[in-house]
Amino acid sequence: MLEQINETVHFLKEKTNFTPETGIVLGSGLGGLADKIEKAFVIPYREIKNFPVSTVKGHGGNLIFGMLGGKKVVAMQGRFHYYEGYPMQVITFPIRVMRYLAIQQLILSNASGGVNPSYRVGDLMIVDDHINLMGDNPLTGRNEDLLGPRFPDMSAPYNKELIVKAKKIADRFKYRCFIGVYAAVTGPCYETRAEYRYVHTIGADAVGMSTVPEAIVARHMNLPCFAISVITDIGGGDHTEPVSHDEVVKVASEAEHKMTHIITTLIAES
Repeated sequence: MLEQINETVHFLKEKTNFTPETGIVLGSGLGGLADKIEKAFVIPYREIKNFPVSTVKGHGGNLIFGMLGGKKVVAMQGRFHYYEGYPMQVITFPIRVMRYLAIQQLILSNASGGVNPSYRVGDLMIVDDHINLMGDNPLTGRNEDLLGPRFPDMSAPYNKELIVKAKKIADRFKYRCFIGVYAAVTGPCYETRAEYRYVHTIGADAVGMSTVPEAIVARHMNLPCFAISVITDIGGGDHTEPVSHDEVVKVASEAEHKMTHIITTLIAES
């Protein structure tokens, strides 16, 4: 894997001559933050050596280098998912590449279903912890000691300092924003009513199909990580409404300005 990482990093450095400070991953319906970036380089995934290609509607499929909040960033406009058929090591490969591009912090975003009864559609949730229900782990297999330890500590996968800063920013702008636990499932099916209830029972506040593999790899590489969810639907009750990907993308897009505001301010003030 190290050889592939170095090959991709070399390709991107030659193409951009740009050293980002922050890496950003944009989830379903959340690619619009890319419009706020003062773009220096936009490279489609299909042109990047060793990169997979996003197959999901609402994921742009570009790696964007530029300025956001007065800082140098690299943003993934669209991520990769386990349900697309990619192995965990492929899904998280871009995170390793961004780390080797010298990013100092990683910001993850996603659209997720709320299972906490206090949540409403359009709310934001800063991820404080997670539950991996995906049945796989990106660190399975031979460990590359140069990337990180065989047994990384996961007691605090999300950076406490960034969590506190982001919540203060959300409160400053009077956004409905919670701090909670994110459960990751494989997808691509949305959850049944019983599954929503189960996820809440075991301690989660929201559920989605991404983010956790990326956070695990960030922790493996000792990369400070922050994650935020847009709550696009509420599940678990007897009157749970049917969910579609188009509706998830629509709700995420409508709430995106709040998430964008928080992330931009967080980057500017970090």
